[in-house]
Amino acid sequence: MPGSGPWYARYARIADLRPAAFGAEPTGERLARIRRSPNFVDGAFRNPVPTRRLADGAFPGALRVGLAKKRTRPAETVPVHRLTGAELDVPPASGLRLTWMGHATVLAEIGGRRVLFDPVWGERCSPFAGFGPRRLHPAPLPLAELGPIDVVVVSHDHYDHLDMHAIRALVRSGADFAVPLGVGAHLEHWGVPADRITELDWNESARIAGLTLTATPARHYCSRGPRTSRYQLWASWVVQGGDHRVFHSGDTGYFPGFAAIGAQHGPFDATMVQVGAYSEFWPEVHMTPEEGVRAHGDLTGESGSVLLPIHWCTFDLAPHAWEEPIERTLAAAVPLGHTVATPRPGEPFEPAAGTDFRPWWRAVAAPLDGAEAATETTRTSAGSAEPEGVPV
Repeated sequence: MPGSGPWYARYARIADLRPAAFGAEPTGERLARIRRSPNFVDGAFRNPVPTRRLADGAFPGALRVGLAKKRTRPAETVPVHRLTGAELDVPPASGLRLTWMGHATVLAEIGGRRVLFDPVWGERCSPFAGFGPRRLHPAPLPLAELGPIDVVVVSHDHYDHLDMHAIRALVRSGADFAVPLGVGAHLEHWGVPADRITELDWNESARIAGLTLTATPARHYCSRGPRTSRYQLWASWVVQGGDHRVFHSGDTGYFPGFAAIGAQHGPFDATMVQVGAYSEFWPEVHMTPEEGVRAHGDLTGESGSVLLPIHWCTFDLAPHAWEEPIERTLAAAVPLGHTVATPRPGEPFEPAAGTDFRPWWRAVAAPLDGAEAATETTRTSAGSAEPEGVPV
């Protein structure tokens, strides 16, 4: 009979060896709903525009550059702001406050609620202890000190955005969870009650904890275990609470859909946009800083919305220099009149109150070597690396 005998016993033992961090595949009604999605085509979710995960012939070059990369880590200690619960106990005067915890993790206090995007507190973004990219700075505060969270929002299931240990800890907070289609299977596998998980397809909205959350398109992919997942969707997110709206990009390549998102769901008080971990070897699934600025412009037009650059500083995930994403973001954004927030990890700010930040990263970045310094001098003299208005 099914489920018995020597073969089944051997299979069960092999299944027990699967790391819990790999999560679980969707089944039952969850899988049926995935198959009904208009974004699920030929047995897998597809991007809004044709997308390659790697450029043609990229693997040998990426391996070679990866082995030779330099200046991808700071030379000194990153000046993290040691956040305290007491700071967060004081409500934001404007009704909206953002705290970038590093990488893509952001706490948004909006409409009297607390929303935590892509919570990652682990020492490494990896399914295995002692292996994988390690943090370049500590978390601004222990997760246990964060206080109550109303909604946890996950953009997709990669390890640098979905941290099993953080999710398990946040279950105890009583938070609800909003995730793209299929990602709920991972959360249930880790102990999140099914009635606290809301899974959305692109352009679907839900009312959660008094907020309106909408999953919006992104250009990326999912992969949790040894194979790329066909049944988990990726998304950017819009959250509306009270008179405020924010956008979180998750991971995405640039695509024309940002303007439609802004037209349908804006105006936004702030956008949190991925500007790091880009490479010529995977140009269609992560944005360069210039593309991130362009996406912000598409989303906001001339609304005066604040751009918070995310997905840099915390992990070494690409060949570019550690500080390059924020420098290139400023170089692209300032001439266009965009307001860019540059807080230290853990430093709360209210978009409505202005963004008077110093360039803290310059004091800890690795120094340029001779060739790089010459190139940087040329760029600066041409006006492209140090535009007017960038603080020094």
